[in-house]
Amino acid sequence: MSQDQFKHYDLTLVEPNFKSNLTDLIIELDYLRKKPLGGSTPVKIFFQLKHLFHTLESIGSARIEGNNTTIAEYFETKISPNANEVKNPIGINEIKNLENAMSFIEKNIKSHKIDRAFLSEMHKIIVKDLLPPPDGEGDRTPGEYRKVDLKISKSKHIPPNWMKVEDYMIELLDFINFEDAPKYDLLKAAIAHHRFVWIHPFGNGNGRTVRLFTYAMLVKTGFNFDIGRIINPTAVFCSNRNNYYEMLSEADNGTDEGILKWSEYVLRGLKEEIEKIDKLTDYAFLKSKILLPTITHSLERKYITDLEGKILRKVIEKKVIQSSDLKDLFEGKASSEISRQIKKLVDKKMLVPETDRARKYVMSFDNNYLLRGIIKSLGENNFLPIQD
Repeated sequence: MSQDQFKHYDLTLVEPNFKSNLTDLIIELDYLRKKPLGGSTPVKIFFQLKHLFHTLESIGSARIEGNNTTIAEYFETKISPNANEVKNPIGINEIKNLENAMSFIEKNIKSHKIDRAFLSEMHKIIVKDLLPPPDGEGDRTPGEYRKVDLKISKSKHIPPNWMKVEDYMIELLDFINFEDAPKYDLLKAAIAHHRFVWIHPFGNGNGRTVRLFTYAMLVKTGFNFDIGRIINPTAVFCSNRNNYYEMLSEADNGTDEGILKWSEYVLRGLKEEIEKIDKLTDYAFLKSKILLPTITHSLERKYITDLEGKILRKVIEKKVIQSSDLKDLFEGKASSEISRQIKKLVDKKMLVPETDRARKYVMSFDNNYLLRGIIKSLGENNFLPIQD
């Protein structure tokens, strides 16, 4: 296809009709953004869940681009001592880069605006140490806008000539950083996601970059962990890749109707994901649907002993335990024996102190064998955006 098939349209803040479904979604999401959760899930467990969903976000984003690493394969690299002996080290490294880029966003988003430098650094992290196409998912010029014309896979849209990329990106970054009324934040995030893909500013890695670009915009506008919320926007796109591409195509023609249809698709999916994951801040739900079934699964697979299972069930029931809470499990035993058993579980990373140097403990499932049961339980309760 020749470059003259590129179709320009102006970047504008298209406003939905007041009676539209999109307006209802914006109002509902704005309520969720401001709503203080005050959940009953302990902070230490919440942050483990947050880390877990960040990993799922990274796996999902990589899978959209054709990475065939499964959820199980990736989490085994966190659990197994032979993590380097993996079937798909290139795919694993791609996902690790995405996790590192998410960490970069969370460390810097409050003190930096999303500008060219921020975007450039994010792209460098995403493609770090990956071979460029056709051998890998890297980029020959990390962090730099492309100097070639290209075509988007699975799309009829022809991106702009490379000489126009700089101007289009300046326009896009000005668009997202302009201080419109807060009611436009979510609409701008949806429109900016499409516009970024429409420009395709980098030689490779644009899909992975735009999904993190969207995450950064959402965190910047108030959807962040400071109020106890976990967001997983890539789940909107990776649950049905074909639908994602179809909806992007709807917006490619630049009509108000197409842009609004795309925006409704993004925000509806985001609302559904937020409401679903918010359930995990209710400890009663988390305990009955995720944590206790995890112990059952771990016992059945002999990842833990019967005694460890009893201790962990006690921890789950009480949320936080100290050695005196376990006396009924160790009748006739000295308190030193209870302390030794607690230490064993701490060493196995299945218990973690509630606070630094505290002698009170909460359950830990991050990067240990319990993680397998957590993933299984989350899948059975429809929390996984992708199914292996």
